[in-house]
Amino acid sequence: MWPNMFGERVGPLTTEREHMTSNHQPTAQTAALVSETGAPDDAPTERLDVQSLGPPKPLKQTLELLADLDDDTVLVQFNDRAPQHLYPKLEDRGYDFESVETEDATVTVIWHR
Repeated sequence: MWPNMFGERVGPLTTEREHMTSNHQPTAQTAALVSETGAPDDAPTERLDVQSLGPPKPLKQTLELLADLDDDTVLVQFNDRAPQHLYPKLEDRGYDFESVETEDATVTVIWHR
């Protein structure tokens, strides 16, 4: 266990399928979403689904996962709303991002500058 950005002691992030998939190979849907943004479309991707989580869990899980990813990996976050509180934190940490609205989710594509 280690302290997270909020000073709480946490363990590893969940690896349950409904929240996160770590295959590094984009699915056709994920690749199409990444191509709609300015993110590099040839980079490895990580998919994080936080649609079923209440605040502040989506923010915490996203920032903790980003801290663990390589700088060349693109994170594709699926949420039930635009993560307004996440945007300034991403800017402060040197990330670019774009959100895309789909029928089922707000998808935020995040990559390191």
